[in-house]
Formats: sequence, structure tokens, C-alpha cells
Amino acid sequence: MAGHRFSDGRIFTLKECVPVAITLAFASCNAHADISDLRWMTGCWAATGQESGSIEQWSSPAGGTMFGFSRVVSNGKTVAFEYLRIVTDDRGVIALIASPSGQETARFELKEMSENKVVFENPDHDFPQTIIYQLDVDENLVGRIEGSINGAPRAADFPMKRMSCDNGARERR
Repeated sequence: MAGHRFSDGRIFTLKECVPVAITLAFASCNAHADISDLRWMTGCWAATGQESGSIEQWSSPAGGTMFGFSRVVSNGKTVAFEYLRIVTDDRGVIALIASPSGQETARFELKEMSENKVVFENPDHDFPQTIIYQLDVDENLVGRIEGSINGAPRAADFPMKRMSCDNGARERR
């Protein structure tokens, strides 16, 4: 197979360049990602099939960040909560930082972003290793976590419908 020469005279082939090209293409895609492209997540979302008050809420993107929280209510009591941040770090990497129900904070780096889907990944985390948000064709938000526990694959979907952010609160005078 014919090759090309580096400036120092060494010869390289197309076969040797493919892994480098794929790596550069992936890095290039993520380098152009911007948190503002996630504005479709902004707002308040009611957890489908859950008790009233079970919600997830996301701020508008601003200053290279988005802030979110979720709450699960069962029998009139909060049984789970999570504080969330999507940030761009000093290296330009977009990451989701999750602090669930008082557990240790975990960082998941951007793996994929499209017009209506974002995927974050941390292969070293116990569970989940992947967090996905997707806006479906009916404008509902679906959160999904994936990974393995003791080598067994696991996944859970969290469908949500857009709701008013007033949460039923009334203005007090």
C-alpha cells in the first residue's frame, strides 16, 4: 500500500491514520458542542405515572451552565431528590454533575449531543454509567439511565411531561 511522508521523512499509510482521524472527528464534534444547545431541556417536567410533586426542573443555559433538580414523592413524602449541574470545564469539556439524595457527587462527560438528545457517560461510576435525556416527538422529556450492576445490564426510563413551573403556588399579597 502506498504511503505518505511526514515532514521528517517517515512513511505513514492511510491504515495508520484511520484511528487518529476517528479520534479527531469525535473530539471535533464535542469541541463544537455548546450548553446553549440544550435549551430544549429548560423548564419544569412532571414525572409521568408518579405522585403529584414528582418533578424535574432545569434552568435556562447561561454563563456556560445549566442547573437542575429532581424530586420523587411517594405517599405524600419526598423519598428521593437530586441536584444537577451541566457545566463546561476549563478544558472545554461539557459534563453533567449529579448529587443524588445525599450520595457522593458523580461526574458524567458529554459523549453525544444532537438536536433533541444528549448522552453523558462515566464508565468508572458504579451505576449508572450512562445518563441520557431525549425530547420525544410529542415534546415529552425522557430521562434514561443505563449501566451494569455486578456485570448484569440495567436500564431505567423516566418519562416526563412539560408542566407550568409555578407548581401550583399562588401569589401571596
